[in-house]
Amino acid sequence: MTDHPQRPPRRNAWMLWTGAGVVLALVAVLIIVAMTGAGSAGAASSGGDDYLRAGLNKPTADLLALDPMTDEGTVKAPTVDLTDENGAPLTLAQFRGKVAIVTVNDDRCTDECALFAQDIQAADKDLTAAERADIAFVSINANPYYPTPADELAWSTQHGLSSLSNWHYGTGTPAQLSKTWNAWGEPVELDAKTRTVQHGTDIFVVGPNGDEVDLAQFGDGSADTAPFGHGLAQLAVDALPSSERGHVAGSDLPAPLPGGTGVGDTPPAVTLPKLTGAGTVSTSSDRGKYTVLNFWASSCSACTTEMPDFEREYSELGGKVAFLGVDVSDATDAARTFAAKYGVSYPLVSDTKGATAGRFRVTGLPYTVILSPTGKVLIRHPGAFTHDELDFVLDDLDTSLPPTTS
Repeated sequence: MTDHPQRPPRRNAWMLWTGAGVVLALVAVLIIVAMTGAGSAGAASSGGDDYLRAGLNKPTADLLALDPMTDEGTVKAPTVDLTDENGAPLTLAQFRGKVAIVTVNDDRCTDECALFAQDIQAADKDLTAAERADIAFVSINANPYYPTPADELAWSTQHGLSSLSNWHYGTGTPAQLSKTWNAWGEPVELDAKTRTVQHGTDIFVVGPNGDEVDLAQFGDGSADTAPFGHGLAQLAVDALPSSERGHVAGSDLPAPLPGGTGVGDTPPAVTLPKLTGAGTVSTSSDRGKYTVLNFWASSCSACTTEMPDFEREYSELGGKVAFLGVDVSDATDAARTFAAKYGVSYPLVSDTKGATAGRFRVTGLPYTVILSPTGKVLIRHPGAFTHDELDFVLDDLDTSLPPTTS
C-alpha cells in the first residue's frame, strides 16, 4: 500500500483541543443503549439509505456521523509504519485479511479521546470471539510531545484498552507521526507552548483488502457509549466477508418516545423532597439553564470519586448551570453524612424508594442525565464522570460558560 496525494477531502472534519489545561469543544452525548431516545442532534446525517447497507438504523448512523465511501470509488488506505505501545513494529499491512478501525488519538487526552476509549471497549464487548480476532482497533498518536511507546501504554492502561488483544496504539518520531497524519489526511495542529494538540477525529473503516469502506467520526455522539460502541462494532463486522460475520450484540438507538426519558424526550420535571431541610426542589425552577441531574447513593463506591469532581465543576461554573443530586434508595442519615464529607453545596434531593430513578430507567449508580434549558434530555451517561469529561460536555453544550481549570 502506498500513500495517495489525491485523497478525497474529509467531510465534517472534527477538531479537538486536548492536554493539560485545555478543554474545548465538541458536543458529547452520553447514554446507555436501553434507555435512549434519538441520536444527537448535531451529528452529521448519513447519505441516502447507506446506513441500511451498514446494518444500522438511521439514528445510530447519525450518531456515528456515518459517511459511507460508496461514492468515492476505490480508496486504498495509506501506510502506517510506526511502533506500538509494546515497542513492536506496527504497520497496516499486518492487518491484511482483517478489518482495521483507524483513528488519530492524543495520548494526553482526558476528555474526548478518553470517552472514545469507552466506545472501543463497548464495541469490543459487542463482538463475538471470532469477530474480535478479525477486527483491529488501530490508533495513531496525535501528540508528538509525548511520543514514546511507554506514553501510549500508560494512556492505554489508564483508559482500559491495554487489556484488549486487538488494540494497537502506534507512535514514532515527530517526523514519522507528521508523515502519517498527512497520509491519512488528518489535520493536526501543535501548540509547543502548552504542549497541546488539535486533531481530526475521523474513524476510518479499512476492509480486509486494504480499501477504505466507511468513514465515521467520534465527534458529536461519540460519548453515547453503548449505542456508539454497538454502531462501531456493526460497521467493523459489516466490512468482513459475509461468511465471517456473526452476531453483533447491543442495540441501535431507538426513536424518541413521547413523554419518555430518552435522549430527545422532554420528561415531566423532577420534583423531590430536599435531602436536608424542609420543602422540595424541582427541575422546573431551572428552566432557562442546562441542568445536570446526578443519581447517586452513599453505598456507591464510584460516587466517592465522582462527587468531588461534580462539586468542583459546580463551584467553577458559578451557578450558570443547575446541578441536582438525587440520592437513590438510601438511608437519610447515611446520605447526609456522605454529602457532608465531600462538601457538596449544590441542591440534593431524596428519591427514597427509587421511583424517579426507575422513571429514568437508571440501572446503576452513578448515572448522569443532562437536560436542556427547555427540559429536554440531551445526555445520558452511565458510570462516573471525571471533572474534565463533565466540563468538556457542558462547555460544548453552552459556549457562553466561563473557562474552568483542569
